[in-house]
Amino acid sequence: MTDFQVHTIDSAPADSQPQLEKSKQAYGMVPNLHAIMADSPALLEAYRTIGSIFDTKTSLSATEQQIIAMTNNRLNGCEYCMAAHTSIMQGAKVPEDVITSLRDGTPIADPKLEALRVFAAKVNTSRGWLDDGDIEALLDAGYTRQTVLEVIVGTAYKVLSNYTNHVAETPLDKAFSKNEWHAEAEPAS
Repeated sequence: MTDFQVHTIDSAPADSQPQLEKSKQAYGMVPNLHAIMADSPALLEAYRTIGSIFDTKTSLSATEQQIIAMTNNRLNGCEYCMAAHTSIMQGAKVPEDVITSLRDGTPIADPKLEALRVFAAKVNTSRGWLDDGDIEALLDAGYTRQTVLEVIVGTAYKVLSNYTNHVAETPLDKAFSKNEWHAEAEPAS
């Protein structure tokens, strides 16, 4: 396995250092994911930019954003992001039953949120090749066409982090270790 450096702000390429500074300001630390992404200033900036857009410019609540993120994390088998986003959800006061459902891949009790979880899973597993019925089910649950497209933003955001973590085998930060999660099986090739 190729080793990837977990950069500090000082060891990172110059073009990544401002992004790592922003990460430190946002999280009180530089998450290992960001520290590894720093080897590619383009990847780190893309990830932080899409993440910011997803968090601040979509019509989705924090809980809805995490449903999309966690559904992708689980389906992609990303152990790092499952632990990190569990911590994020706890800090955002996402209901515990929703967190448990997302970690276990089981239905969410709230029918509207469950429709979003099912739709996000279909976007991931179908690689975006949805049936009209998939979109109609989301719309019938009270979401909009805007939501359909914002699920794609969230999916793209998670592809960047999940795939980086797979390639680099990103070590879990101590801050997320209490929420460690393990994939049940290796993803299909």
